[in-house]
Amino acid sequence: MRRVLDETLRKLRTEGPTPEADYFARLAAFHEDMHGEAFTYTRQTHGLPAPPISEHDPRILEDQPRGPLAGDVEVPGGEFMLGATEGTGFVFDNEKWAHPVEISPFGISRAPVTNEQFESFVDDGGYRRRELWSEEGRRWLDETGAGHPVYWSRFGDGWHHRHFDETLPLNPHAPVIHVSWYEAEAYCRWAGRRLPTEAEWEMAASAEPGEAGTTTGRKRPYPWGETPPGTRHANLDGRLLGPVDVAAFPEGDSAFGCRQMMGNVWEWCADDFGPYPGFVRDPYKEYSEPWFGDHKVQRGGSWATRSRMLRNTWRNFALPERRDLFAGFRTCALD
Repeated sequence: MRRVLDETLRKLRTEGPTPEADYFARLAAFHEDMHGEAFTYTRQTHGLPAPPISEHDPRILEDQPRGPLAGDVEVPGGEFMLGATEGTGFVFDNEKWAHPVEISPFGISRAPVTNEQFESFVDDGGYRRRELWSEEGRRWLDETGAGHPVYWSRFGDGWHHRHFDETLPLNPHAPVIHVSWYEAEAYCRWAGRRLPTEAEWEMAASAEPGEAGTTTGRKRPYPWGETPPGTRHANLDGRLLGPVDVAAFPEGDSAFGCRQMMGNVWEWCADDFGPYPGFVRDPYKEYSEPWFGDHKVQRGGSWATRSRMLRNTWRNFALPERRDLFAGFRTCALD
């Protein structure tokens, strides 16, 4: 690994950051970042200790708000350019290219669904009420025997969860995490809500309000604006070793007032993962194309995601039964 890194840096120094060299250097770095997050959630799966992340710094939370963040924000809809725009730097093939979509006005929650909210679903028999689950969701229920999120356990004074190798009381105001798309879908049906489409999610994260119920047409690269992610914006880079209250990081709000659209937990969207119009695969041909159709979209990044690779157009994807991932969700009002 050291030899490969040294040779790569030597090539970049001697030949300069040509477009080809820049692309492949970033591709390799970001792909390694993804595997770093995968190693982290695999430690969780096996009940191993939390990783010794050098940037871990709980002091980041000292002056952050705590607690829930209730309510919706209203997004006016209209024509929206979904996807990445040429000339904005490195992007993956599944983000290419921005294309117009028409979006109806919608309400979307200010924050992801919390443990406290999801606990109400569990305690109300949500996993036993089969009318809340789709046909595929019911099959998943029968195969897994699930009755609550995968790392939850009930004893003593209430629900607890396993965080790496520790069992801790459930933090009521942290976002629910390690839930499958099927669990998110069933919760929405129970709550009289729905999952956002990825176009709605990206619009809420990146668009700016205009006059008289419109948007300006500008897109922010990050929910809060142009500045790359910092410790005041989002829970990223493993600095806090887990999710935090949904009220934290108000400086990371989107223009419409959605909080934590980057960091804390990946957010499931309603959509199947598929190509944008005119899709052309990039040199890493196995990255996107093999997974179109049977995976679901996730957006936003988790507490363990590296901040340097994220932007509002970044598309993650996973099979809907996966609940080992650092994934939760936010909801939209029914039309």
